[in-house]
Order: sequence, then C-alpha cells, then structure tokens
Amino acid sequence: MPTYLDETGNLLNSSERYFIVATFTSNEPSKLAKAFRKWQKNKFPKQLKNKAEVKFNNPTLDDTIRLKTIQHFVEQGIHIFYSYLAIKNIPVTYRRKNKVHDTGKLYLEIVASTLDLQLPLTTNEFRVIRDQRTTKGMSNTEFNEALKIRLLPKLPAKTPVHIDIVDSTASPQVQIADWICGALARYYEKKRSGEKFFELLKPALLKGEELFAAKNWEK
Repeated sequence: MPTYLDETGNLLNSSERYFIVATFTSNEPSKLAKAFRKWQKNKFPKQLKNKAEVKFNNPTLDDTIRLKTIQHFVEQGIHIFYSYLAIKNIPVTYRRKNKVHDTGKLYLEIVASTLDLQLPLTTNEFRVIRDQRTTKGMSNTEFNEALKIRLLPKLPAKTPVHIDIVDSTASPQVQIADWICGALARYYEKKRSGEKFFELLKPALLKGEELFAAKNWEK
C-alpha cells in the first residue's frame, strides 16, 4: 500500500506563514485514481475535464467545487498523515544571518518526520511516491538515500523501503496529495473557507504534528 506525498508552501522567500507536508494511503489506489478522473470529467469546468493535472489552486475552480472535491476524496476512504511548521519557527540550525539555508536537509527532516507518523507499519514494505522536487544541496538520489537511512532503523528488520519520484501529471494520486495540502493550507493560513476544508478532512485525518513547536495532536 503506497504512501503518496506532497507539500505546500515555500521555505524561502514565502509570503505564507506555514509549510505543510501531507501524505495519504488508500487500500485501493488504482480505484481512487479512476474515481478522481471520473469526478474531473463529470464535475470540473469544461476546460479542465481532460487536463492531465488539476491542482487545488487552479484559478478556474471556485471554492464550491473545491469543497465538494475534497469531500469526494474523503469518501473514498483515504487516510491522511501530515506535518506543518510555522516558517518563523525554523531552528537556527537551518539559518545563517537570519535567512533559511540548507533547505534540502530541512525538507528531509520534515518529510522524515511526516512519514514517522505512519509507524509502526502494518505492511511488509514501505513505498513512498512523491512529486518531482528540487532539493537544494542534494540530488534526488541523495535525498532518497538519506530518507531511507532515516527510516530504516525504525522499521522491522529487512523491510524494503522504496522512494519513487513521479511526474504528478501522470499520477492522479499525487495530485490528490496536492489537494490535501491545499485544503490544509487554507486552514492554517486562516484563509477563505479554511474551517470548512478542515471539517471535511477530519474523518480522514489520522495524525498531525506541528514541527519545531510543542503542539501535537492525534486522533
């Protein structure tokens, strides 16, 4: 059962206050992908019906369809784990002259901490599927290997760990992760309809954690 991962926010030069990494699992990821594509063709505006990728923040969408789409995803039985952090709380370890540096290592810490929320595993492998992302200071291969090294000591012996990088245009599941991140960002940034998005997500939220601050919660 793969874990799909995406993020929202910018660790550098961001006008947003929060950075969020969200993951989700599904017992039937192929069925979920088909449900998204069917929903897209039946419910989205004409110009988006056959588009390879539709992100949460697509300007063609309004909040009415965004809310209905989030509800549709939750109704498919997804399970969400996520971490969030206030940009102002990024530790001095990752700052130089009051500016954020080593964003590759910082992103690694955030992703690893988010994946930790799923442990202990109930499956015989750990497969993570994430969107392509530039990780400053390390290549994608270096990032994936560092992430495996971080995860392996916390897993049962000989558990295979796979980190796959995909093009989100070819992965409806990764696009769903983008939608989850977008909805969570609306809530934490206190933007329009944020409370409504969070209420819709609640049945699927298994665990969330604020990083670099002592405010954690668990369902």
